[in-house]
Amino acid sequence: MTKAKCKICGYVYDPEKGEKRRNIAPGTEWNDVPDDFRCPSCGAAKKSFVEID
Repeated sequence: MTKAKCKICGYVYDPEKGEKRRNIAPGTEWNDVPDDFRCPSCGAAKKSFVEID
């Protein structure tokens, strides 16, 4: 599972954990996260994230 990091604030989306604050269930791959996803820490758009290992 690929993680994604916000280029603005450094928040890391971990697909194994999901994102409770944005109603993203654990096990949701980054590619399956909705395009209107906003960073729960700084509000940046999904396009502001980069995939990391």
